[in-house]
Parts: sequence; C-alpha cells; structure tokens
Amino acid sequence: MTAKKNLRDCLLAPASTVAAGLMLATIAAGLVGCRPGQEEPGVQVASWAMIDARQRHPIVVTDEPANLTLRVAAGASGLTPAQRAQAIHFFRNYRGSGPDAGRLAIGVPSGGANEVASVRALADLRSIVRDAGIDEMSINVRPYRADRDASAPIKIAYARFIAQAPECGHWPDNLAHDHKNLPYANFGCATQRNLAVQVANPADLLGPRAMTPSAAERRDTVRDKYVKGQPTGAQKSGDERLETIAK
Repeated sequence: MTAKKNLRDCLLAPASTVAAGLMLATIAAGLVGCRPGQEEPGVQVASWAMIDARQRHPIVVTDEPANLTLRVAAGASGLTPAQRAQAIHFFRNYRGSGPDAGRLAIGVPSGGANEVASVRALADLRSIVRDAGIDEMSINVRPYRADRDASAPIKIAYARFIAQAPECGHWPDNLAHDHKNLPYANFGCATQRNLAVQVANPADLLGPRAMTPSAAERRDTVRDKYVKGQPTGAQKSGDERLETIAK
C-alpha cells in the first residue's frame, strides 16, 4: 500500500516540483562525472596536455659574459696581426648583439713592465672600435694592477645573451600504439632546437627590438609639402615619366 501511495503522490505532484527534482538529479550526476580521477579509463582531454611546442620544449635565454684576453709583451709596439684579427671578430660580435649587450669593459694593466706597450695596444683597440662603427661612449676603460706580471693581459668583456637549445630525442611511447591523437613527447623539439641554434641575437626571443630613429630630414620635407597642399612624391623629369609609362 505504501509503494502504491508513493507512486500516486509522485504522479500527482505539481509539475514544478517534478522539474526541480529532475534538475537536481541532472546536476548531481554531472558533478559526479566531473570528479578528478573518475574519468573513463583511456580518455584524455586535449586541453590538459601542453600542445604548444614552446611550452614542452622551451628555449632558455640567459646572459653570460663574452671575454677576450690579449697578452701584450713588454716593449711591443701594439697589437700583433693575430690579436688584431681576434679583436675585429670580437667587436663585430659585440655590434651584432645590439643595444642589449650593454657597455664594453676594457681592463688595461697598470704598474707592470708592459704598461707602455698596453697603452699602445689600447690605441689600436680604439681604432678598431671606430672602424667597426661602435660608439666610443659605450666603452668603459679602467686600469687594474698588473703586479709583477711582465705580460699582463688586456681584458675585454661584455654581457651577451645565450640561447640554450632543448635536448631532443625523447620517445617514451610507441606511436604505433597511441590512439589518443595528442602531441607526442618529441613533437616540435627539432624546430625549437634549430631556432635556438640559428638565431643571430638571442635577445630577440625575449621581446621585439626598439625602433631606430627615423630620417627626420625627409620626414620634415614631406610634412612641409603636405601642409602647403603640394604633391609629397619626389619630382621626376620628363624622361623618367616616359620610362615609367613604358614599363
């Protein structure tokens, strides 16, 4: 009798009460299905995996000092041809590093037997710097005590960015038996490694470069013509116009 009464009460209950009961049952079932660790075995969600290769195989950019040591013998008239070649290559790398490289630090030995020779070598270095198109204001020259070292070196250094490439070749799973259709462990690693090895200035991986100064002369000329209502393009002769039309 009790079972029949419960069934009758349920059938005769208001529609709003039945709808509310069904809604609560649906929400409870959904919450049970979303509990961690209760997913169906073998089921994977793509958003849980690191799909972007830059996250799985990141390129680590660090700053490390670049050093050049040039030993100058007492009585030398300046840098040797081999030392000049080393200095030219070093300063070219410094210029290619861009403004993020900071200032060049040059330590010159003082108080040793080769102090005069080191001053001559420093003059050669300044000449190489000018030829390389490097502003001398970006150079910081400081003496240091040479003590009794008769061939104390000239020490040149600057901070540079280094791109550390990720290590590839990690294959923990057999792709022939993988049916999840998710990026595998080594996916994208070769691309990231090649980028780290080939990038000319690793600082570009940290952010875009700043804009260089514009050509103010031409900009002012064009703006002046624009204000006066004149054509802003460069004037062409009659022969140049005929060549343009013929092309």
